[in-house]
Amino acid sequence: MKKIVLLVLLFVTSALAQNDKNVTAFTNVNVIPMDKERVLQNQTVLIKNGMIAEIGNKVKIPKNAQIIDGKGKYLIPGLVDMHVHLFSDGDEYPDSIAEDELKVMIANGVTTIRLMIGTPEQLVLRARAAKGEIIAPTVYAASPHLTGKEQGNDFVVKTEEEAREAVRKSKAAGYDFIKITTFIDAKVYEAAVDEAAKQKIRVVGHADSRFVGVERALKAKQQIEHLDGYMEMLLADNAPMKGSISDLYVYNPKNWESLDFIDENKIADVAVRTVAANPFVDPTQHFMKNTFGLPRTEESIRAQPDFKFYPKQVQDFYIGYLKRTKINEVPLEKRARWVGIRNKLIKAIYDAGGKIMTGSDTPEFLWLYGFTMHREMKALQEAGLSNFAVLEAATKNPSAFLGNPKQTGTIEKGKRADLVLLDANPLENISNTEKRAGVMLNGKYFTQTEMNRWLDEIAPKLANSYIGKKQ
Repeated sequence: MKKIVLLVLLFVTSALAQNDKNVTAFTNVNVIPMDKERVLQNQTVLIKNGMIAEIGNKVKIPKNAQIIDGKGKYLIPGLVDMHVHLFSDGDEYPDSIAEDELKVMIANGVTTIRLMIGTPEQLVLRARAAKGEIIAPTVYAASPHLTGKEQGNDFVVKTEEEAREAVRKSKAAGYDFIKITTFIDAKVYEAAVDEAAKQKIRVVGHADSRFVGVERALKAKQQIEHLDGYMEMLLADNAPMKGSISDLYVYNPKNWESLDFIDENKIADVAVRTVAANPFVDPTQHFMKNTFGLPRTEESIRAQPDFKFYPKQVQDFYIGYLKRTKINEVPLEKRARWVGIRNKLIKAIYDAGGKIMTGSDTPEFLWLYGFTMHREMKALQEAGLSNFAVLEAATKNPSAFLGNPKQTGTIEKGKRADLVLLDANPLENISNTEKRAGVMLNGKYFTQTEMNRWLDEIAPKLANSYIGKKQ
């Protein structure tokens, strides 16, 4: 009988020890919970089986738990990038690099992403990430984009029925959103929106100022990317043109003349109407500001820490393009004014109650995913948002939009343990999100030292992965 009792005790002890391997405790850490602007000092945050189990200064820590010393450090929720693409989305790169691409994001503290032009491969990645089979953010995938002109990874829709069929196919395939881009006739757009409502799937993306426009997109309650079409909304009533500098129209120097007819008095009203229609706005401000607004030198590009991840062919192409683009014909003061107007729009939408969200729109133009998340946060701060508001844009707001406020977005008991441990307080300086000690993904902790080794290994793999366009 004693042997049986002893065996039972050994079994229970072994099971408990095994369970404790799934237990982690951050000790003496300063928590920025993001429920409101505050710092909870010297806390213990207990993680069990991928979930936040306890937060406090008198939390009992299981004997065999992994201990992470957080003294002098700051814990924030994992970051969310609401507009990202992959090299492997296109034909120029093999699908096999996708897992490494996703690890680059984790190494930069990005634990949730929305991929914004869908491919079947993304749905596989989403499932594998959800099962924990790969080290990857939680993935949301928008559909192949609906467009009126062939552009790749798309549904070319020129009739109302084609738009409806594209929506139905996307819903059936399992995509999370319907992505709209450019060259879509207004009636075709409205058919897509109507069918999306019937299929109970949300529409996101561009508001092509030439064909659709913000007025129609607001009526549809679409979640608009890039502030597309907003410059046209600000044109003075007596402006001699209807088009301005949104989306594809940014590339034509002639369109920049419209800035002389912008009426900034319209900004407040446009902001209020935006929030009333759909408060969630993803301006991708860094991408727009630093790709088309502010000039970039070859020296500054080559000095970027993410530059080495790009194949030489891609590096040379974009450096050459940035030297010869017709946007260089636009005076720098006019480009700076465009950035300033966009800043005012972002701040006005926020002040009107809008929920600004972070989106990098990478990896085009030599801005890489992960790294550019922090550039976007800095751009939002430079637009006038407080550091706390920027952190909301990167954590709480996207979580609310994605429908997961009870699972992610804040640090609270019962939520998923997607967390970033920082060496300095981001409420004092938003750039402190780049001073990472480590990242916890669904309860598993990776030190920044370990993740930096990932980056060192991945950079040459991506840089040598280019296979070119298929003929």
